[in-house]
Amino acid sequence: MVDVSSEISNERHRQWAATMEGFSGKDDEVTVAHSDSTARVSPTGGASTRVLLTREKLDAAREAVLAPEATRSLGAGNRDIEEEPDEFRSCFERDRDRILHSSSFRRLAGKTQVFIFPDDHQRTRLTHALEVAQVATSVARAVGLNVALTEAIAIGHDCGHGPGGHASEDALDPYVTGGFNHALWGAEVALSSLNLCRETLDGIANHSWSRPAPSTPEGELVSWADRIAYVCHDFEDALSAGIVTEDQLPPLVRERCGTKRSQQLGSFIHAMINTIGATGIIGMDAAHASALASFRSFNYDTIYLRRESTEQARAVISMLRALVEHFASNPWLIADNAQHARDLSDTDALHEAVAYVAGMTDRFACRTALSQLHWPEEQLPQGIDR
Repeated sequence: MVDVSSEISNERHRQWAATMEGFSGKDDEVTVAHSDSTARVSPTGGASTRVLLTREKLDAAREAVLAPEATRSLGAGNRDIEEEPDEFRSCFERDRDRILHSSSFRRLAGKTQVFIFPDDHQRTRLTHALEVAQVATSVARAVGLNVALTEAIAIGHDCGHGPGGHASEDALDPYVTGGFNHALWGAEVALSSLNLCRETLDGIANHSWSRPAPSTPEGELVSWADRIAYVCHDFEDALSAGIVTEDQLPPLVRERCGTKRSQQLGSFIHAMINTIGATGIIGMDAAHASALASFRSFNYDTIYLRRESTEQARAVISMLRALVEHFASNPWLIADNAQHARDLSDTDALHEAVAYVAGMTDRFACRTALSQLHWPEEQLPQGIDR
């Protein structure tokens, strides 16, 4: 048997330790990352002295490329709690950064996109959000919309999703007035502590096509990017899992958009750019929109509503409802809730239970059901190899 400890190179450790404080550059007052660092940044715009690009300067520069209808980044932003503006970042860049560093966004890495307990190459809610941002910013940049706002809405749009995919919405519906909607929940609960700009929250709350239209063109764009991204990548994941084949794609999709994700994304992205450029409307020409609708309908029939998916959904719903009722009855068991839990009204206890369960990752929800409810292991949601 190989002694692993003997394979750990003492020399490697010495090299790592030697970089602890960095290295002195040509200017002894500056520390650099590499012993041979030569990277330099010259003054911008041919200036003789160095001028930093502050938020105000960048906002002025961006004005030259923004469409008249694009949302402007002004000051600290339109927030419920007033803040001082950042010296270098626009208000929407700050929103993007806050979402990126939030626990709600990190937990998307452990939440179902289509397949519960995805394998190494299948999407999670987090990778889905990043792909939506890529699609949305590609279009926003080309048509002169606010890229930072577009990206903030895109990476935050699914932060309200519970574990187990869309089945969590069905599971949590009975406990929320008007039903549980992941878009509203993300804006009003999951991300509420971040004091985001109202334009960002509006785009997140209304990204679903069943919701009212967002108030900004950037929000409308993310609504399209979300559908484009998930239709294409959900098919690719199902293809890799052996659930569907390329030959099954509707002829309209194959002929207009191809069979590979890169072809499909390129087709829909260019269709949006060309349509917006020609008409000014955030949308897609009828031919490509029909192909996208056909593609989505195909996914529903063959992927989302297949027998295994509906069985998984039933397992998710039963487990999550049991967890909500357990924590609503025992709110002091919720992490960081023991101090004030016994003073909660029944309504507040239920809200906190829903928020706690909705925030869980797939695996944490299953582990909690096993440990707290002694849930039968055979009744847990299973992976695609069930």
